Amino acid sequence: MHEYTIAYDIFATSKRAALENSATRIKKVCVDVGEMTMINPEQVIFLFETMCEDDALFKDCKLEAKTIPVKSICKCGYKGNEKYVCPNCGSLPEIIDGREISVTNIEIEVDDE
Repeated sequence: MHEYTIAYDIFATSKRAALENSATRIKKVCVDVGEMTMINPEQVIFLFETMCEDDALFKDCKLEAKTIPVKSICKCGYKGNEKYVCPNCGSLPEIIDGREISVTNIEIEVDDE
């Protein structure tokens, strides 16, 4: 169940960034989830929000996950979204996007003191 580890990493990264920027509250965290990560984004969201329940810094925080489609290239010159077999030459294309999980944005509140 690597979804738990991913949710925890997102939680820890968000908390660290918020504390480094003197946040009083984290409102929203946005992540990009590559199509080829083989994780269930809904499960990651559920686990993340469960972790947030006991931390006042995350009160009512939401996690938004955007799916990033596969982008691939092949040595024959093909560029597209094929995952397994190049439609031009039949070889295995190199996946250049769609395998990552990245925190892209963290919305925070800070005191104006």
